[in-house]
Amino acid sequence: MTHYLYSVTPAELLYEDNDIALDLLQLFPSLATALDKIWKLNAVTQLSLLPDRFHSGSRLAFWQRWIYSCINIGPPIPFSDQMLQASSRPRKEVIKLLKFLGIKQIYDVKLNHIYSDELLRRMVKHISTLDFEKYDECGLFRAFNNAVKNGIVEMIVEMVKVCPNLMHTFDKNGRVFLMSSVAHRQEKIFSLFYGLEGRNGNFLSVTDVFDNTMLHCAGELSPSTQLARISGAALQMQRELQWYREVESIVNPRAKTYCNQNGETPGQLFTKSHEKLMAAGEKWMKQVATSSTVVGALIITVMFTAAFTVPGGNKDTGFPVFLHEKSFLIFIISDAISLFASSTSVLMFLGILTSRYSENDFLISFPRKLVIGLSTLFISVAAMMVAFCAALRIVMDGRLEVVIPVSLLAGIPVTLFILLQFPLLVEIFMSTYGPGIFNRKMKRWY
Repeated sequence: MTHYLYSVTPAELLYEDNDIALDLLQLFPSLATALDKIWKLNAVTQLSLLPDRFHSGSRLAFWQRWIYSCINIGPPIPFSDQMLQASSRPRKEVIKLLKFLGIKQIYDVKLNHIYSDELLRRMVKHISTLDFEKYDECGLFRAFNNAVKNGIVEMIVEMVKVCPNLMHTFDKNGRVFLMSSVAHRQEKIFSLFYGLEGRNGNFLSVTDVFDNTMLHCAGELSPSTQLARISGAALQMQRELQWYREVESIVNPRAKTYCNQNGETPGQLFTKSHEKLMAAGEKWMKQVATSSTVVGALIITVMFTAAFTVPGGNKDTGFPVFLHEKSFLIFIISDAISLFASSTSVLMFLGILTSRYSENDFLISFPRKLVIGLSTLFISVAAMMVAFCAALRIVMDGRLEVVIPVSLLAGIPVTLFILLQFPLLVEIFMSTYGPGIFNRKMKRWY
């Protein structure tokens, strides 16, 4: 009955109970490489297919990463006991609050990562006792290649430490791990190159079964699963260019003119494989620029008119009636800020619409114009709402029971703009001016 239940139980469910897995590996280390008769897989291979079980495979927002780093986990114990160890009776209300805030979920994620790291260490300890000739028989080459494909840095590092020869093995396409990381766009695996002692140049001169160099791999289109993680075709094109430039900076200059089996250089292959993505990026940029230009032009029209039709009108001398009121000063300053900001925004988006849309424009030029255009457009909208509130206070003669509710409503457009456009603005800024996806300062790990 036990054999039958095991054969029909998905491996993912068996893996979820980490305590059982740890105990089994402690008692029977050979289970790490033992192939089951049903799935023809072993524990190491199965673990290499689960990137979300490791920290390197997790995709957390910046605030989630901050909470993740603040959580300190000792010996694995129930979450309620860990967080409320000072209390003999954990309060359900506190647990519900932690779940509502998302802290409980992040704790569970980190706890799974701790368990997975321990599982991996015990598996690798057994692997270190095997002869290299038995690696293929035990499916270790397959597990290593899966870990590269799925971006599991922890598994790559631990397996290489016990068997350095794995770095020089090939996958089914004749690619070593570094070349495979480029093909699958796994930047964390690729960054391991910067942590190698001496940065072995042998990895950079290898060609695959198609006579492609590493730069050719960078010139191929990224897998759809990797592109789907990036917003907008223009930013996807930028990421592809970043990969190509990064690989180009470390390979031999002669690789730029090396031709594969199809007689294509890396640059020619990049242009050919990215034609559709580049056309989609151009369309996306024009749509964003067109819609933003319309909004900016409307704001320019309104704020320019408002500057000469001030609230309260003008005296016979031509000076505004409320010239010496603080509210009027706020109105005229915010009006000017909105007018100038929207004008700058329109000019930036017009620059995008009139560009020639070359490949290199997607790397820095377009993202920079988008950052400036969206930022100034946000400032113009916010300043316009401030000008409206100041004008309302002047017209209503300080009747706060009317001014305050209407001013609160005026904050709705600004809030909506933040919710809809600010995440895109942050993503563009970080992808262009952030630290980058490659860790060139990685500490030596082997």
